[in-house]
Amino acid sequence: MPALKKTALTVISAALLSTFVISPASAVDKDTADDPKPTVPMSKVGGAQLGRVGTQVELGPGAPVLPKDLTGRSWIVADAESGEVLASHNSHWRLPPASTLKMLFADTVMDSPELQPKTLRHKVTSEDLADVGEGSSLVGVKERLTYTVHDLWLGVFLRSGNDAVHVLSAMYGGVPRTVAAMQARAEELQALDTNVVSPDGYDAPEQVSSAYDLTLFARSGLQKEDFREYCATATADFPGEKKKGKKRGTFEIQNTNRLLTGAGVEPYKGIAGVKNGYTTHAGNTFTGVAERNGKVLLVTVMNPSSKEPHAVYKEAASLLDWGFDAAGKVTPVGELVPPKSARTGTGKGNESADGNSSSGTSDSGSKGAGKHGPAVTGAAATQGSSGVGIALGIVGGVLVLLAGGVFLVNRRWPLPDLVRRLPRR
Repeated sequence: MPALKKTALTVISAALLSTFVISPASAVDKDTADDPKPTVPMSKVGGAQLGRVGTQVELGPGAPVLPKDLTGRSWIVADAESGEVLASHNSHWRLPPASTLKMLFADTVMDSPELQPKTLRHKVTSEDLADVGEGSSLVGVKERLTYTVHDLWLGVFLRSGNDAVHVLSAMYGGVPRTVAAMQARAEELQALDTNVVSPDGYDAPEQVSSAYDLTLFARSGLQKEDFREYCATATADFPGEKKKGKKRGTFEIQNTNRLLTGAGVEPYKGIAGVKNGYTTHAGNTFTGVAERNGKVLLVTVMNPSSKEPHAVYKEAASLLDWGFDAAGKVTPVGELVPPKSARTGTGKGNESADGNSSSGTSDSGSKGAGKHGPAVTGAAATQGSSGVGIALGIVGGVLVLLAGGVFLVNRRWPLPDLVRRLPRR
């Protein structure tokens, strides 16, 4: 992999839509604008405590206190494998998600037959790019030029390119079909705070999600080998324009996840993705996954009010630090529920959309469910037409992917080899 360049990253914000309307579930009390809180009841999926306003944590003996000066309107830190929520703050508050919604996009369509194989080539048309929002973050896809599916996924994950999202959506069958599939996938994952309007997270009327739901999307997506590879790739070469009589060139793109690249902040030790975002209405959003001493944690932070540069990354890093120190010393305040169709093999019931317990043993094959490979017990070779794939290794234990409708709970997930190469604390 090319050496990480600690250069400033430019994250292009989405333009403010004059018609944007925040849904009632994401409304903020005008009298508490300096200390915003949810003004409608929040969901209790994952546990009743997660539906309460404010910070939820139950410290045990020897547990560290939560970091000071957390300003995110909503956040959550959870064990990626067991699903235990270690602490949360307004985790079911429905807020604009920005480009973190691209995690749901990838989890929904990445394994679809229309986008296979990764070497599949597509010549971009003007229609493919017609609905890209003004002011969108772009990777630089050009009409009349040809790209592989692999190229486009690099554009989605590294540069958060809305142009790449729209081309992949066109290949999948169009934006309306993609949005419908994403909504169905969200419902299958029991991510019931989410309302999908655009596949790229661009500000749109009533497009909302929550820290809880975004964490579900990351947890589901990370069970896909390609998803793990793309979200952990720091730099890559992207196809450039073709000049007559000359070989088509490339240009380097860098991941906008600053905890991965170290642009403006210290790179987080053990980080392996997942996705960041920014729009005018959403503010800064971020979901990350990291491994330390055999423990894998997920964190999501939405819209910090702090004016400190890169606050969303610094708050996410401090929550991860706390989570690693607090693991085993706190009583979980809830859980990340498996998909509706999952069979966890734990014997435990899972809270469903209506708050009732279900066995989680319903038939698999719900809409939006992806295809997954069989068990693997080694490191996969690098791959991809751009030559910038990274090795996927096992971080202790045997890789068990989703297979036969069984959702991976209390099992090791293989994180990219990058995790093992980065220094540990």
